[in-house]
Amino acid sequence: MGTWGSLRRRVLTPAIRETSMAVRGFHVKSAEGRELLETIGASFLQGYGAAAEAREPGDAEFELESVPVRFRGFAYEGAAMGFGVRDGLPVGGGGRVQGFLAGRGDRHIYMAYVGVGWAMARLPRFRWRTLHAPDPLLRWLALDGYGFHQAYFRTQRYVHEQFREARFPYPDPDPAGYAARAIDQGIGRALWFVGGTDVERVTELAAAYAPERRSDLYGGIGLAATYAGGADGHELAELLRRAGRHASDLAQGSAFAASARTRAGLVVPHVDLGTRVLCGLSAAQAAEVCDRTRPREGTPGGLPAYERWRQAVRRELAPAERH
Repeated sequence: MGTWGSLRRRVLTPAIRETSMAVRGFHVKSAEGRELLETIGASFLQGYGAAAEAREPGDAEFELESVPVRFRGFAYEGAAMGFGVRDGLPVGGGGRVQGFLAGRGDRHIYMAYVGVGWAMARLPRFRWRTLHAPDPLLRWLALDGYGFHQAYFRTQRYVHEQFREARFPYPDPDPAGYAARAIDQGIGRALWFVGGTDVERVTELAAAYAPERRSDLYGGIGLAATYAGGADGHELAELLRRAGRHASDLAQGSAFAASARTRAGLVVPHVDLGTRVLCGLSAAQAAEVCDRTRPREGTPGGLPAYERWRQAVRRELAPAERH
């Protein structure tokens, strides 16, 4: 990509040590679990680096497509963050995330919106207007990404002290005050990483939060357990048992993970395992539930269409509570 692109990559891309379990202070279940989570982090940073280096959004696609299927979605998520950060800088112009989603990034739109949320966490608030997340249904995924970032990098405050954002300024308007809930969904995803995919540790972390927050947290946990993997069938069954009345929240998150991977063409065996245990369905069937219940239009002033979508999926998968 040339000297300037290589320089941008070196300057903008975080050091890979920042994704080390030891540096983060995350729980380590096993050597295999640590390798999985650190590979996910490295894949994310590879995608971020590709975006930092690219002259045009399409220039990053070759490197992103070279990432193994299991980890490719994380690379696309990282690339969306990279393009979002570049859009938010006061020099160099914008439109990179928009261009990214006009290409192969469209297949990874769910992870791309999450990546925009990572960029949000790294940019000053007055620059958030530069971020491209126009879909009113999916824009809540940006706050999911923001929540994941904060729990991953500011773990003491957001996880161990259970800090919660109040009067969050994005999006505007937010008449139902839903932003804090969307952020909690991202924090829930991060708990899967902070707890090292160890079901006992992850559920202990979730139990420390106020009861009214656990529904959203378990939705995030179910998504991460299915999208990222790291637990076998027995462990997933134990996760379902420990979730108790939040079993349908786990199932909802698991189904969303299947939907994201199915759209991107990235379904691998652990995804099907996750949905079969947490949803009682194959990955393809779980993704179909998401497609069938996806809202077609919003209801001004009420709950966001995104939450109504999550509720519809939970209702469809409520029998998972009897497993």
